[in-house]
Amino acid sequence: MTDLGQVPIAALAPLVVAALAFVAYCLFDLTRSQVRYLPKWVWAVICVVSIPVGGIVYLLIGRQPQ
Repeated sequence: MTDLGQVPIAALAPLVVAALAFVAYCLFDLTRSQVRYLPKWVWAVICVVSIPVGGIVYLLIGRQPQ
């Protein structure tokens, strides 16, 4: 069993980078797509506040089908 206090920061860096890249993609897509159910600014807040669940929900149900 490992203690999270002993996990090196470098081991978490790829996860943080991937999460930031995913949020950036969702926000970029949000500026270019039509949305459903909520205004764009609300989707942006959801994507930023609840990483990665907010982005996944936006991509699955928030975007207008193309």
